[in-house]
Amino acid sequence: MRSTAAFGRPEQFHLEPELDVGRAVQRPDAARPLFEKRTEPAGATPTEVSFGSFRLLRTQFLLLEGDKPVPLGSRALEILIALLERHGELVSKQDLMARVWANVFVEPANLTVHMSALRRALRDGQDGNRFIVNIPGRGYCFVGSVAISAHEN
Repeated sequence: MRSTAAFGRPEQFHLEPELDVGRAVQRPDAARPLFEKRTEPAGATPTEVSFGSFRLLRTQFLLLEGDKPVPLGSRALEILIALLERHGELVSKQDLMARVWANVFVEPANLTVHMSALRRALRDGQDGNRFIVNIPGRGYCFVGSVAISAHEN
């Protein structure tokens, strides 16, 4: 059993005189409300993205083929969303990993595994479908035709 003497007595600890303890625990933006009213219309960002026989309902975090949900993990779906947001552009592997695994260290092989699952779900490369192109050593690009709608049906 440890003795409390090893840690010292409470009166031995002194607060710095310039430190305002009451202010230190407040949020830096405490004057603003935690939840603010939206100023842009609800449909300002696209909520439905269609490509091939697929529809991505962003607000529901759901991928449909026709009217049937496509079984896809959240990481693969997040990769798809990132690629669709920048369709036609190269998205680096580093950008994808930073978005999908924010503040978590993972091996690049994790991106490869989830990209493979995404391509399998989209049947990418089969029956003339080509949605995602890999630029070796650089990243990925969504090359399929995309239709964007502000409303989910």
